[in-house]
Amino acid sequence: MSLPFDGAISAFYENDAPKTVREAIERAEKDDILDPGYPYSEEMKRKHYEKDMARLQIELVKMQAWAKENGQRIAIVFEGRDAAGKGGTIKRFRMNLNPRGARVVALSKPSDTEATQWYFQRYIDHLPAGGEIVFYDRSWYNRGVVEKVFGFCSDEQRAHFFAQVPDFEKMLVEEGIHLFKFWLNVGRAEQLRRFLARERDPLKQWKLSWINVEGLKRWDAYSDAIQETLFRSQSLEAPWTVIRSDDKKRARLAAIRHVLAALDYDRKDEKALGKLDEAIIGGPEIWQTQ
Repeated sequence: MSLPFDGAISAFYENDAPKTVREAIERAEKDDILDPGYPYSEEMKRKHYEKDMARLQIELVKMQAWAKENGQRIAIVFEGRDAAGKGGTIKRFRMNLNPRGARVVALSKPSDTEATQWYFQRYIDHLPAGGEIVFYDRSWYNRGVVEKVFGFCSDEQRAHFFAQVPDFEKMLVEEGIHLFKFWLNVGRAEQLRRFLARERDPLKQWKLSWINVEGLKRWDAYSDAIQETLFRSQSLEAPWTVIRSDDKKRARLAAIRHVLAALDYDRKDEKALGKLDEAIIGGPEIWQTQ
């Protein structure tokens, strides 16, 4: 079977990955959590996950009906390490929602024209109208992390971004938009395990990019950029919610619960929501660099 990028991910695993990362992957069983600092040793059992998810899906449908009836605008930003589960989490948010009022924004690199515009301009074009929920699968925070790590922006441009982003987000919130910002974080061994699985699966190889391959070599640079971004763009009006996503099931439930708990929608069933797992969800202070 032909592997994307000439098997560069497998080559990294075999030749360049830290010994501790390689050994964690080699000795792990299917449901084992690889990061020793994660609060659970195994993934959530599927039957418990599906039971909780089914209840939350009903609450999401109620929430969307409330948003539509009352003209509410909801924008949910998903950022995180590569392979942290952003797309899968968005999929679980949307699986039973009316797609006409729940859309995904996943922008490619800026065009030549967009590159000359105000940095936030192309994201503003996709903000929600009344009754809409918009999921940003990566966002204006590209400038804080990816562009920094790969040298796609200058230090001056990035400093300008950090100077403007708090006021930009404050304006969105003051305009009445419900803004949520998620950072999904995953440990180094788990990230590599997921990349290896994608590399070998013909149905998932499309998820891999040159950025993913090169990013494996820049873990520490990513860590520095992430930490700086989280703390420099944290604000009272638009706080970060960090989710440790080594277990995708727990991460999906945590994200959905957080949004539903924050919105005062009609006929909310608090029992169905359940409790937030504070061991894996919180502010920037729980962010991990392992």
